[in-house]
Amino acid sequence: MREADIVVVGAGAAGLALADRLTRPGGPRPVPSVVLVSAPPGPARPAERTWCFWEPPGGDYDDAVVASWERLRVRAPGGAVVEARPVPLRYKMIRSRGFEALLRERLAGRPGFRGVEAAVAEVRDGRGGAEVRGTTAGGAPLTLGARWVFDSRPLSRLPPARTVLLQHFRGWFLRTERPAFDPRAAELMDFRTPQPDRGLSFGYVLPLGAREALVEYTEFSPRVRDGAAYDRLLGHYAREVLGVGAARVVAAEQGVIPMTDAVFPRRAGASVFRIGAAGGATRPATGYTFTAVRRQAAAIADACRAGRVPVPPPAYSARTRAMDAVVLRALDRGRIDGPRFFTVLFRRCPAQRLLRFLDGESRLLEDLTIGLRTPVAAMLRTVAELPLLPRRAHHRCAFPAPVSLPVPDPATHPPHAVRPPDDEEQRP
Repeated sequence: MREADIVVVGAGAAGLALADRLTRPGGPRPVPSVVLVSAPPGPARPAERTWCFWEPPGGDYDDAVVASWERLRVRAPGGAVVEARPVPLRYKMIRSRGFEALLRERLAGRPGFRGVEAAVAEVRDGRGGAEVRGTTAGGAPLTLGARWVFDSRPLSRLPPARTVLLQHFRGWFLRTERPAFDPRAAELMDFRTPQPDRGLSFGYVLPLGAREALVEYTEFSPRVRDGAAYDRLLGHYAREVLGVGAARVVAAEQGVIPMTDAVFPRRAGASVFRIGAAGGATRPATGYTFTAVRRQAAAIADACRAGRVPVPPPAYSARTRAMDAVVLRALDRGRIDGPRFFTVLFRRCPAQRLLRFLDGESRLLEDLTIGLRTPVAAMLRTVAELPLLPRRAHHRCAFPAPVSLPVPDPATHPPHAVRPPDDEEQRP
């Protein structure tokens, strides 16, 4: 028995964006009935997290945008600043809680939509469609039948790959006693951080005002650090590099994003598809995902409305994935200097062209002009090497989702200096 035309498993960015696109009124065919399955409160439900992307003002989800910036900055290790204004694009920040509230409000008024909470144990093909099996928050068994199922749950194991780096980070939402941030500009990469032996590290600053900002320490490297190391590095960056002075940590977040040339299958059965990061929506060389999620959601909805089999399209072209594979391998092998590589790209490439490239929407000629601004000899050596390398299963089978960290008690951590959350029990 079918409960709906479509079941979407997971209510993160990918699941919510797809449910939104599928149920929008209009078009040549009736709107499909959709069930969105959310994880119940508990360890299976992802912690609040931050998504960033760039687009002109007036986007679909502007009501959920916490802040946006017209200026983007990259800082070289010595402190030299590269600033860009990619008009009409703005860099936008969305928090998952606000995004979910906006989409839930929209979906609640649409006929044919239903939301359920359940821990999903199995998604499989069934007779004439697919089945989702799980357990409701109250402990009752749940079975949902549908013509199509779109599964956004994180993979427990990466597909075989030639290169795997991890983008791992910890961020503090800081509130300072004096103005310490420029609200007009987002600091995308500040390389005034200690660099790891392999890969790179940088600071990331998203000001929410002159006295508030999300400040992160980020690494691209083969393995994660322990909690104390993140706090030490992030504290050093905030105090010694940014010089924020007296400040309080009002919230914190942490996550790990695989950066890999693995090929993510987008079809898990005759009627089962993978979306979001599990379907390859994360850009291998940067970790950005939100724009590709929206792009896939629009294509899937168009296919459903047209009566086609709604296989999610590749999030990025074969050319883009090949270029990313070269960058990841060259960075992992130490053939390119990561901070110099990204600083030079931002300095020498027009901002709009570079952002189109980072979104995977640039043309061949634009890609070629960007490629000529990279270390050509190192890249050509890597291009020649890649076809000879086997794809191997990665030793790390599971990657932690973003987590929220405890916030310090003001009574025991007065704002005389930046102090990390008391998270000795939290580990990446």
